[in-house]
Amino acid sequence: MSLIRLDKFLAEMQIGTRSEVKKLIRGGKVQIDGHVCKNADEKIDPEQAEVMVDHVLVGYAAYEYFMLNKPKGCVSATEDSRYPTVLDYITDHKRKDLFPVGRLDLDTEGLLLITNDGALAHELLSPAKHIPKTYEAKIDGIVTQEDVEIFAQGMDIGEKKPTKPAELLILKANVISHVQVTIYEGKFHQIKRMFESVGKPVLELKRISMGALSLDEKLAPGEYRALTDAEINYLRQRG
Repeated sequence: MSLIRLDKFLAEMQIGTRSEVKKLIRGGKVQIDGHVCKNADEKIDPEQAEVMVDHVLVGYAAYEYFMLNKPKGCVSATEDSRYPTVLDYITDHKRKDLFPVGRLDLDTEGLLLITNDGALAHELLSPAKHIPKTYEAKIDGIVTQEDVEIFAQGMDIGEKKPTKPAELLILKANVISHVQVTIYEGKFHQIKRMFESVGKPVLELKRISMGALSLDEKLAPGEYRALTDAEINYLRQRG
């Protein structure tokens, strides 16, 4: 692990702004391995040093990973002037550089990964990786076997290229149909546009899995939890 300035370490761990943590350091509030340090640019190994502020241990996290069950009415962004963001729901975290991996529409619910691991996010979002994303949806209209075949062939949704083949599973065919859809890309409003092309608008949409990660059924909309070590390792290995 590379060394890092003490003030930068404390700021990254949400102790305060750089100016605030420098004030704490100058005031003798910070200890490194049991000794008071008043030097803000002191270099430490954050994985080895024991850093305390007002006698409270400051734990270090290079990366954080959270599973959010995104509710309707919030945006998949780090900041927004009109709507709450998905980051507003992640209240118990150390890093200040978290971001959502991909996006779900304002009115779409379900699985969203929140992290600061840019390399993993790139792997999950890269079109070349063809990471599957599975959704449950309520559809206005009777979804048929013909629709299943159209989805499986790839569809024209008004772009230069048709969509990649998608898997459509009919859970209930009725005036309002319940379906499950798996896609291998992430075009803008893709699932909504696919169903619009067969004349059956999407009424509700919820993502239930992304690659190797599945939504925890115990999480209500707006709730989140940290990923387990097993989930993180599985994502890194398989996407």
